[in-house]
Amino acid sequence: MTSSAAATPLTAQAYKSDYKPIWCPGCGDYSVLSSFTKAFALLQLQPENVAVVSGIGCSSRIPAYTNCYGFHGVHGRSLAAAAGLKLARPDLTVVVASGDGDGYSIGGNHFLHACRRNVDLTYIVMDNHVYGMTKGQPSPTTEPDWESKLSPQGTGLREFNPLVVALAAGANFVARGFAGDPNGTAELIAQAIKAPGFSFIEILSPCITFRPEQREWKNMVRPSSVPSTDDAARAARRLMTDDGMNIGVLYKGDRKPYQPPVGKGKNRPSDLEAEFAI
Repeated sequence: MTSSAAATPLTAQAYKSDYKPIWCPGCGDYSVLSSFTKAFALLQLQPENVAVVSGIGCSSRIPAYTNCYGFHGVHGRSLAAAAGLKLARPDLTVVVASGDGDGYSIGGNHFLHACRRNVDLTYIVMDNHVYGMTKGQPSPTTEPDWESKLSPQGTGLREFNPLVVALAAGANFVARGFAGDPNGTAELIAQAIKAPGFSFIEILSPCITFRPEQREWKNMVRPSSVPSTDDAARAARRLMTDDGMNIGVLYKGDRKPYQPPVGKGKNRPSDLEAEFAI
């Protein structure tokens, strides 16, 4: 490689794989994928130093569409896999792609403890308030009065509030983006990757197949009227009165990331076996 080639900045295209996305036409996840690659380009990350981890769902297809290392895990377990990877390989940039079903339902317990552990990784959840891949069931963030063929009278259940939960559980960076603003969302992702500890971004990503009314989100979202804060109590008050349409960084803390020392173990398997010898 020549010195001039080595100095050529990487573009978003450098992070895209040859696989063509197969989401529904108009899905917000197309824009989110663009935001991923634009964020990596903004930070000039080497593709081989980035790992994109996911679980199951429409949003979890993202690792296949990037030219980075990827791991497509099982339903709800993406954070467990990502945390193990980051702790074993702290030199890697680890980004997790998830959805409101994968991340907040079956993966809800992992979400709580990932925030609490504060491992230095970035968790991005594409939230469309519905299970899109499995044909439109209500998700944890679905409004209680939303009616569908699978919930004719609505669920009657209060929505899960992921940003409040993330803050209370100990996430070090909390933000919300919108798929219809790919450049702004790319900036958010870049900030989240640079922030120490566990960073969480909720991205409102419309599912116009099962929630066509979400087309109106483009007229409802707005930049947050207040700057980000490092005061968790102040951030909590803001989030508890938030209508879910304010975008931007809402909380940025300074808690030290969890990273145990990585090195050669002190004990050999034979030493452990000796302790249990009869």
